[in-house]
Amino acid sequence: MTMKVTFLGTAGAIPTQKRSLPSVVLQCGNELLMFDCGEGAQRQMLTAKVGYHKEMRIFITHMHGDHVLGLPGLLQTMALMDRQRGVDVYGPVGIAHFLECLQETLQFAVTYPMQIHEVSDAGLVCDTENYAVTAAKSNHVLPSFAFCFQEKPRAGKFHPEKAKALGVSVGEAFGRLQRGETIQLPNGTVVQPSDVADAPRKGRKIIYTGDTRPFPEFAAFAAEADLVVHESTFDDALAEKAQVDGHSTPSQAAKETAEAHAKKLVLTHISARYSDSTILVEQAKKFFADVVVAEDFLELELPLSE
Repeated sequence: MTMKVTFLGTAGAIPTQKRSLPSVVLQCGNELLMFDCGEGAQRQMLTAKVGYHKEMRIFITHMHGDHVLGLPGLLQTMALMDRQRGVDVYGPVGIAHFLECLQETLQFAVTYPMQIHEVSDAGLVCDTENYAVTAAKSNHVLPSFAFCFQEKPRAGKFHPEKAKALGVSVGEAFGRLQRGETIQLPNGTVVQPSDVADAPRKGRKIIYTGDTRPFPEFAAFAAEADLVVHESTFDDALAEKAQVDGHSTPSQAAKETAEAHAKKLVLTHISARYSDSTILVEQAKKFFADVVVAEDFLELELPLSE
């Protein structure tokens, strides 16, 4: 399954000429997962050539305007574009009332099925055949969640020669074993997937923090992630301001990512004061090597884990 992360908006609370408000999309095969939905997200989707008609789930980290005010516009645009597929929206308590009030006030109809799921605690948010999304309580100035996307393990490499040696015929039985099923041969022999295939391969893991100060549970939550998308609103010199406003600095984000033994760090939610993000990268790289600062429309392919 192809997997690509696209940064639609990478600004902090104030957009700039180069940075739109926060929104990141993960394209998983034919499905789209959006994390936060700042103003203008639907226009950013057009520029990034992210379609409006895929199966879609939207995850809102917290109820601050820069993370949620793009949602009404996106939902309305998809209705005007004659979307047929349903949409699932996940967010903190209050997200349902927010959308209900807007629909009533603006008098626009969502013409496709929409389910709103309010997240009140850490834990499993959604579980599908191919992946699960869990939430952790983050450390902002109001109730907020970080999200973890975890792909389900993939079957290990299949060895047809081992299957044939055990008397398994090419065809349906091969397929069942590759899908992880146990089969019984006509002679009564039971063949386990582990008899003919390597151990299951680890699925890909992505962390999206939303706005947060460092929090103790992060290392376990993000353990061995392939990608950590971590807010870094202010540089290290403004650590006190970051603490008061509920944000992180590059060094804090890098230390958390290193403690989690993750593979790659992308800093986002960048304050408008930084027209040049070099200082943010330099500070983070003191504690974690593979780090970049996201720009709008940055695309990252996530290769399969072997």
